Amino acid sequence: MSLDIRLALQRPGFSLNAELVLPGRGVTALFGPSGSGKTSLLRAVAGLERASGQVTINGQCWQDDERQLWRPVDQRPLGYVFQEASLFAHLSVRANLEFGYRRLAPSARQLHPEAVISWLDLAPLLDRPTAVLSGGERQRVAIGRALLASPQLLLMDEPLAALDKNRRGEILPYLERLHTSLEMPVLYVSHDSEEVVRLADQLVLLEQGQVVASGQTQQLLADPILAAHFGDDAGVLWLGQIQCHDDHYHLTRLQVAGGSLWVSRRPESSGDRLRLQIRARDVSVALNRAEDSSISNLLPATLVSMSDSLDAGHLQLLLDAGGEPLLARISRRSAALLGLKPGLALWAQIKAVALLA
Repeated sequence: MSLDIRLALQRPGFSLNAELVLPGRGVTALFGPSGSGKTSLLRAVAGLERASGQVTINGQCWQDDERQLWRPVDQRPLGYVFQEASLFAHLSVRANLEFGYRRLAPSARQLHPEAVISWLDLAPLLDRPTAVLSGGERQRVAIGRALLASPQLLLMDEPLAALDKNRRGEILPYLERLHTSLEMPVLYVSHDSEEVVRLADQLVLLEQGQVVASGQTQQLLADPILAAHFGDDAGVLWLGQIQCHDDHYHLTRLQVAGGSLWVSRRPESSGDRLRLQIRARDVSVALNRAEDSSISNLLPATLVSMSDSLDAGHLQLLLDAGGEPLLARISRRSAALLGLKPGLALWAQIKAVALLA
């Protein structure tokens, strides 16, 4: 099963061309700067904007211009979550959630209200009017309403953009929970790399209406050529397993492919697995293992390649750390002083690790 999207859209001063074959399950992020065509592509998939081409969702054709086939938006089984929640103000939270659900035939209902309410922690809100909800609560209700319409495709257009940093931090764990629970595919528009790293299995990079790259998020993040698209958040995603806890220093030790890393004390138990992000800006390199440094996370690595970075004074290094890719951003002067060249054995010094789950 897959999403087969081949669409072209022309406007004065802008053209969108996208040919994508995406997984039929999981979260695919459409990522890029403002004006890159993310929302235009999403609206064209939904049928809210008329583009030319073809849209086939898990074997069901929604548009095929060659066969003169076009399903209007009300005949496409999709859920759409906008930047603003757009709830029905005259209805309670419960009635908003059940609006689409009650209009479905029982045989078409794929999700049960109790499951969605539990995922999004909506039970305390059910009898409240929507006017008294916070921005984050409103978005959780909007997501729940879209899910209970049992869509075959969930479209999310920067659902956290209207929220402040604290509210975004509150709702991201709920989206992560959905990410691991849903069977349906999700197209998620964002220009925030933190959201992409935390939520997306698959990533589509857009720039000026063109697809720059498409593939697994983990692979694209580790590509030094694409690092400029992620700015200061360029880095890699790793999986670590908890080895032990050090309660005296409030630390947890994680086993990773290239060795082990110390992170702030985690509540999980030994043996549990965690996703972690290591940003290139938080990695430096040394020719020898430093024994008198405040940086405690040191991994042996091999320099694979060097490429241009965000600015002329820096280089992006691709390292191999125990078979896992690792990015480092260092100054050109440092690279020259160290005599760096591909194949050289180094020590990667990791100053910070972001735990994502």
